[in-house]
Amino acid sequence: MKDKLTVFTKYLLDVMFYAGIAVTLTLPVSIRFYGRYNPYFEKNWIPLVFLFGISGVLALLIILELRRMFRTVLEDDCFIRENVVSLKRMGVYSFCIAAVTACRLFLYITPAVLVVILVFVIAGLFSRVLAGVFDRAVSYKLENDLTI
Repeated sequence: MKDKLTVFTKYLLDVMFYAGIAVTLTLPVSIRFYGRYNPYFEKNWIPLVFLFGISGVLALLIILELRRMFRTVLEDDCFIRENVVSLKRMGVYSFCIAAVTACRLFLYITPAVLVVILVFVIAGLFSRVLAGVFDRAVSYKLENDLTI
């Protein structure tokens, strides 16, 4: 049986994925509602729906890649080329989220926007480096399998 942390993580990723779909689909209504309390959101409703929508879809793609990778962890076969591809994609998606979030700087600058940009640039770099590490591990594994 898998340990409790592994099972918890699997369910957490599932919940995040489906909750993310719901949040992304309801963005127009949510932003309109919040615009009642924050004039910035009311004034910039269309650009915010567009920017948050793109970021939401990209975040869902990251979670989808994580779920794909997690399946290989559960199958105890995580050092495969597909995971290298997933890590590279997650890096691209992270850089895209940082770029889309940077577009918000033209509307309104807040410390939170700058933090989100920094976090996703770091996540993108981390994913790319980890993809390189996984690529080497897959090569060593395949080489070792051929030796046996």
